[in-house]
Amino acid sequence: MLVGVTFPADESTSPLEFGRWAEAHGVESIWFHEHSHIPVSRETPFPGGQPLAPQYLRFPDPFVCLAAIATVTETVRLGTGLCLLTQRDPITTAKEAATLDVLSGGRFVFGVGAGWNAEEMRNHGTDPAHRFAVLCERVDAIRTIWTNDEAEFHGRYVDFAQIWSWPKPLQRPNPPILLAGDGPKSGDRALRHGDGWITNAGVTPHDVLIERARAVQERARAAGRPPLPITIFSAPYDVARLRELAEVGVVRVVTSLRPTVHDEPDPTRLRRFMDVVAEVEQELAA
Repeated sequence: MLVGVTFPADESTSPLEFGRWAEAHGVESIWFHEHSHIPVSRETPFPGGQPLAPQYLRFPDPFVCLAAIATVTETVRLGTGLCLLTQRDPITTAKEAATLDVLSGGRFVFGVGAGWNAEEMRNHGTDPAHRFAVLCERVDAIRTIWTNDEAEFHGRYVDFAQIWSWPKPLQRPNPPILLAGDGPKSGDRALRHGDGWITNAGVTPHDVLIERARAVQERARAAGRPPLPITIFSAPYDVARLRELAEVGVVRVVTSLRPTVHDEPDPTRLRRFMDVVAEVEQELAA
């Protein structure tokens, strides 16, 4: 299992220091969240029913931060976790993401999601009722731009005639596109439109998550495809649960270290998590 960490917010240690710290401590990937803003109305409840954590008001731009981290690191992978593509122009985002992949030497991982905050989506002109269809079309359009010198796309929500757009990503045919979601159809969307699936163990009960992962892997096999790589956010610090997740196709587990304001992340917490993952790998190899 690969180990990733998420960056909390702009009041924590700087993104550059976090990137250096994460690479020095041997993590495989760093993941930056995205919310362009949080509407003050707070009409939409946070998924899972928990209170909205203060850092959600303070997420920096993920592409700017990851590009900066790329200049001070060499090996750690750089992921959006998640890019809210329902709130972004796909042509601009395709160029931004491809540029980051080139700048980082092919280390970008494109985690995308539809988002959960209805008012935030509306402020960007997206009808929340159509967000999953918008997400899938924009993913397909971006992949088309990345893989064609003269790209065109004609859908319900994205429509453009032939365009030129460079740079193309360094990773060919494209950086991994991981569709995120915690609902019953999210794995199938990832199977149809992505290269992997991101889901959140802090939102979906463990048994439900395992059942959904098994189901999507069965559909992948039935279609003659390899297993769908799954990334888990809010991964449990539990050997038995991580082993069950690995057995259904989870290849990466991501944890938030939640450093306090202006403090470094806690290496003790990260080491404990990495030790748990190592124990799972030993059991699976036995």
